[in-house]
Amino acid sequence: MPLNAEPKYPSRRAYVVKVRSDATPDALAGRLENLVAGSQHEFASGDELVESIASDLQASRERRPLDPKGK
Repeated sequence: MPLNAEPKYPSRRAYVVKVRSDATPDALAGRLENLVAGSQHEFASGDELVESIASDLQASRERRPLDPKGK
């Protein structure tokens, strides 16, 4: 069985979500921080939080080429 060089949960995909003190379940707001890259994204809704994560993942995928197996 070959070892997978890529961990299931790579540290470059580690985030801290800081929720604003005035946020409510209906008005989620805060900041998303990538622990490795140091990038920060403000969000004003749950949708924006998910979009920030997706955008960060897309940017890291574009910076890092896929391995021959397409992973």
